[in-house]
Order: sequence, then structure tokens, then C-alpha cells
Amino acid sequence: MAIPITVLDCDLLLYGRGHRTLDRFKLDDVTDEYLMSMYGFPRQFIYYLVELLGPSLCRPTQRSRAISPETQILAALGFYTSGSFQTRMGDAIGISQASMSRCVANVTEALVERASQFIHFPADEASKQALKDEFYGLAGMPGVIGVLDCIHVAIKAPNAEDLSYVNRKGLHSLNCLLVCNLRGSLMTVETNWPGSLQDCAVLQRSSLCSQFEAGLHKDSWLLGDSSFFLRTWLMTPLHIPKTPAEYRYNMAHSATHSVIEKTYRTLCSHFRCLDGSQGALQYSPEKSSHIILACCVLHNISLEHGMYVWASPLTGPGEQPPEDEYEHLESLDLEADQIRQELLLTHFSNVEDGEKGDFPEVVTNFHPHHHLHSSII
Repeated sequence: MAIPITVLDCDLLLYGRGHRTLDRFKLDDVTDEYLMSMYGFPRQFIYYLVELLGPSLCRPTQRSRAISPETQILAALGFYTSGSFQTRMGDAIGISQASMSRCVANVTEALVERASQFIHFPADEASKQALKDEFYGLAGMPGVIGVLDCIHVAIKAPNAEDLSYVNRKGLHSLNCLLVCNLRGSLMTVETNWPGSLQDCAVLQRSSLCSQFEAGLHKDSWLLGDSSFFLRTWLMTPLHIPKTPAEYRYNMAHSATHSVIEKTYRTLCSHFRCLDGSQGALQYSPEKSSHIILACCVLHNISLEHGMYVWASPLTGPGEQPPEDEYEHLESLDLEADQIRQELLLTHFSNVEDGEKGDFPEVVTNFHPHHHLHSSII
């Protein structure tokens, strides 16, 4: 058991025989297997984070011996990936609970500061078209630039009087809006919404909605499930499909939308602090929101470094409700209805034997916001 001492630095802990003290812990002194099992990331990735975040973590201090960026990053990664209480992870790395808390806070803020660097939609038209081509190749849905969903992450109750964070299951949570591409890389993350807000209300209030309503991503759309309203830029499944074309549309929609579900499982499988199996995040809503966003930044950086693509299904009690618990929302947008009918007519009606059609010329030039008469030749 670790015993705190006050010689030189009150954060140093004295271990029994065979353990290293904090000032002697070096990445090169341990194996890759140890780093992966304790911190969830390989050595070179951790070195990359030290280089990336080091300037933000080397802040002036009154202390005689500040905790190094390397140790701060290890402490935060250990917490993100294990979901363990800070005391246990702090004991493993050799720092006190107070220092562990500061490390997690410092690394979290450093990652949040860089969120826009790693989480964003492509800016050029060629990259957007590449996204549409990739999604079309998956299940035949044209014009798709990303898939959308909301997930709940459990947090401690802010206070007894505040019920805004109580979700439909009676638990306190943040409702987080995510959009990803076909690889599972996140292009939009909004983590600050109270758990009591329904998914459609979160989207309505989001900056993502403002971007699409302003035409920032024109001639493109997102896919969302039945918890959202159909919009001119958001295609949802048909509540009760009746025709073969409608069934094919729903099947293609489901196959494409499953990408965000896999992304959610990957995120929570790697960052166990989010999946609820170790309990709720023991922080204020604001700090919890930042921790979720920091994990999303790390998720995208991991994908850039080729670390993983998909994870196995969750084993913990995740907060994502099954789709059949959602109320199916009817469309209130006549223009959006017309666009979906156009999609059914041009891409899912003239299909033989239940297979998707081969329409490469139409798909690569498909503009979802054009009216019916302008798209049919």
C-alpha cells in the first residue's frame, strides 16, 4: 500500500520493494504490454501526445518539483481507459489523489483546446464527395456526408434540485451529439447537453443544426434514426414502409446508420470511463462534458495513427437506449418529405431482385436539395 511522504515533494509516494518512485518512472523502462494494459496506448502514441500537449502541460508552478507532462498524460490516459477511481489509478502510477485530479484536469483541458484540430467536417468539395462515394459504396445511400446520433453518458447528480440532467431512465446524464464518417472518425461532437433533453431537441439547439440550416454543407445530408425529425439535410427511416422501394430504403438506411453505433461501441470500449460499468463520472456537468470531448479527440487521433477501427460489443451497462424505445417522429417538413420521395423514386424504385441499383453517374452528381423535376432526366 502506498504511503505519502513529504520529503522534497508531497506528491511522491514510497512503494514497497520492486516499485519505482515517480521521479524514476520512464516510458523506456517498461514494456509495451505494460503500457497497453495500464494506459490503453502504445509507447510511440504516448510520445506523440507528450509532444502535442507538452507546451500546455509545462505551466509555471510554485512547487519545487512539478509533475512532468509525460506523467500527467499517463495519469489521464489511465483514468480515461480504465474508468477506475482516481485513487486506484493514482496509486498505480505513484501520485496522490489530489495530483491525479490535477493531471486529469490539465490533460483534459489541453485536449479540449485542440478539439477543432482533430474533430471537423472536411472543408473542400473533393473530400466531401469522397465521403459520399464511401457511404454509397456501403449500402447504396447517395448524398450522405455523415451519420448522426445522440448518446447518454452517466454523471453524478449536480444537486438535488436540478432535474435537467435526469434522463428518461431516471438517471443523471449528459446527452451527447455525435456525427461520424464511414471510418468512425468523429466530425461533430457536442457533449454539453442535459440528459433530460430529447435527441430531437438537442439537434434543434445544436451548432450542427445551425450549420446545415445555413447551407454550410449544401448538396449533402446526414442520416439519423427515428428519434429525429426528417429535414432537408437529415434523412430518417420510414416509420411504416409499405412498398419494395421503401423497404430497400430502410434497409440501406439501417446498414449505413449502423456506422455510428459501431463508433459509439468503439469509443466506450476503449474509454471505459464513459461506458458506465465503473459508475458515473464523478464531476460537475461542465467537467464531465470536457472529459467526454477529450476522449473523442483521443479517439480521432487513434484512428489517424491506425490504432484500431472497430471494437467488440460493449459488455458494460451502456446508457444508449435501444431504438424501439424512441417515439417515432412524424415529419413536419413538406420539402424534406419531397426530397425523401425523390430519393425513393430515383434510387430505390427501379431495382430488380431486391438489390441496390448501379447508379454511379447519378450518385456522384446527386444534389439532395434539388427538387424532383430537376433531378430526373
